[in-house]
Amino acid sequence: MRSYLFVPGDSQRKLEKSLTSGADCLLIDLEDSVSASQKPVARQMARDFITDARKNAAPDTPGLVVRVNPLGSGMVEDDLAAIVAARPDGVLLPKCEHGADVQNLSALIAVHEAEAGMAEGQTDIHALVTETAKGTLNAGTYASVSDRLKTLSWGGEDLSADIGVETNRDENGHYTDLFRYARTVTLVGAAAAGVEAVDTVFVDFRNQDGLESECRDAVRDGFSGKMAIHPSQVEVINRIFTPSDAAVEKARRIVELFEQAGEDAGVLSLDGQMIDRPHLKQSLKILERARMAGIV
Repeated sequence: MRSYLFVPGDSQRKLEKSLTSGADCLLIDLEDSVSASQKPVARQMARDFITDARKNAAPDTPGLVVRVNPLGSGMVEDDLAAIVAARPDGVLLPKCEHGADVQNLSALIAVHEAEAGMAEGQTDIHALVTETAKGTLNAGTYASVSDRLKTLSWGGEDLSADIGVETNRDENGHYTDLFRYARTVTLVGAAAAGVEAVDTVFVDFRNQDGLESECRDAVRDGFSGKMAIHPSQVEVINRIFTPSDAAVEKARRIVELFEQAGEDAGVLSLDGQMIDRPHLKQSLKILERARMAGIV
């Protein structure tokens, strides 16, 4: 998936509008955008929204993922009790601090799946892994923790608060070293775990040029998608995270080249350039991204 749009779980208007945003995935929020007094309302609204979306599903219906409250909040059980039976595609765990947190969440989800008569494993997990200092240091602990785990994402705003920095960007609008580090370990941690890395939000939602630049950097560095905080950001994210025609064509040629050469193929040549197994692996990823974007 390319675009992940946050939507407050306690706003019926925004929930309904989000279905036509063009986002590949909606992140229905029960955490930061919902006040403590509104949590029960948000849970019920999220459950009803997902249930209705499932009944009226169309080919372009986005993925539906619920951001629950952190494991240590004392609220995640109530969140899961409300939403798992509605069959969301997944749960986004904020302030995740170790691979063990994903395992613990998976066990909790399994109980609610069983209570709802669902097969175990239907609900995916997505993890926000750098929102605390501890989580940032443990970004490499997610390999083989759960088959449910699909993405790792990073966050700069909560990490800023946890550490107590004045700002997470320099005078030129670039992330400072600490936050570039958090971004980097998320990429490496996701690769080590064999899951997708999703870039964090760009909070200046009126700055389309800044968003576009940050998206291009994210694609260059290996992120598969980006989170959005406003529907106006979705078009830019989708466009830049969709592989170009030239990239897709080259990837096709590389895959075909290896198919023709057989399983024992090592180093091959394409247009005067040496091509080996890492190129094949990258080409397969590009074609999968293109398939998810609906262009192949």
